[in-house]
Amino acid sequence: MTFQTISGSMPPSGAALDWIGRLIAFDTTSRNSNLGLIEMLRDTLLDWGIDAWLDHDASGAKANLFATLPAEDGNTLDGLVLSGHTDVVPVDGQDWRSPPFKPSIRDGHLYGRGACDMKGFIGTVMSQVPQWCATPPRHPVHLAFTYDEEVGCLGVSTLLAAISRRGIRPRGCIVGEPTGMQMIVAHKGINIYRCCVQGHAVHSSLTPRGVNAIEYAARIICRIRDIADEFAQHGPYDEGFDVPFSTAQAGTIAGGIALNTVPQACEFVFEFRNLPGVDADAIFARIEAYANETLVPEMRRVHSEANIDFTCIGAPPAMQADDTGALVCHLRAIAPNMTWNKASYGTEAGFFQRAGIPTIVCGPGHIAQAHQADEFIALDQIAHCEDFLDKLVRSL
Repeated sequence: MTFQTISGSMPPSGAALDWIGRLIAFDTTSRNSNLGLIEMLRDTLLDWGIDAWLDHDASGAKANLFATLPAEDGNTLDGLVLSGHTDVVPVDGQDWRSPPFKPSIRDGHLYGRGACDMKGFIGTVMSQVPQWCATPPRHPVHLAFTYDEEVGCLGVSTLLAAISRRGIRPRGCIVGEPTGMQMIVAHKGINIYRCCVQGHAVHSSLTPRGVNAIEYAARIICRIRDIADEFAQHGPYDEGFDVPFSTAQAGTIAGGIALNTVPQACEFVFEFRNLPGVDADAIFARIEAYANETLVPEMRRVHSEANIDFTCIGAPPAMQADDTGALVCHLRAIAPNMTWNKASYGTEAGFFQRAGIPTIVCGPGHIAQAHQADEFIALDQIAHCEDFLDKLVRSL
């Protein structure tokens, strides 16, 4: 990979930097296919003699990758997973100093879309694979690279089902989201829903004969806000999080066609982020019950076809690591100077944990640098990640 260097800084490892740059050069914005990148990774791993296979989505346009580096005794069924997502968020409307899909180095940072979130981790992992193959660890190492994490963690569930069918039962997983190379032992769940309100349109001079979809949508949104206020005022609380309680909010809304027409349709999208241990299904049930038991009967007294529908867009589960579990104890032993934190953002870690695989989130870069114009990862973070991965795999 040839870099556009601006008042440069020497990279911590040529191999890691080259791999990260190669990955950034693929535009894997979630609306696009990731096959160019994922097939390149698969073919490289196969060339290195590693069993690597793809798990495609229903359209065939995207795929997860899973690869296994056998243990020294040939075992391939337990071991440790190193996981990351291959998709990135759009660059539309952002003012970049350098082309987002052409990696560049300046002032000790590597810039490019996905440099931080999370091609920095995937590239660093790939740079380490040849030495792991040369000196196999006592337990297998698995690589799990997914699609469409940024739009609801759509790929990881199918991948987990596929590895389960193959009889692979990992003992632990590291999800390499950007944490500043600190250990994240818990994060909130993210629950994203679309609500479609179907009213009845009439001329606004005949308002009582219509069902105003915007007004009924607003009443649901107010109920969501009431629930959010309950969380803030009454908990439960976990002071380990920046925001120590569950949250809820409506993010987008659209409805109506003209001022003098009672709106027939209104659609909005909302989310709630639940603390580990807080029942996400119970939160949604409160919202759904208010709509179905209070609002829909009111609406149908005016027009029989009025309705409210909810669709779940995505629901990455919360994650809470077992402080006394083998994975946490092992990581504390090999990385005693790392801090242990909790995060309000979500990752794929909750899916691995729900599948029975103990999981920690730890990767290079900082979440504040993700999704921004001029996204970057500090070169010393890459070096720190290399050192951590080397110690981790040797310790297996």
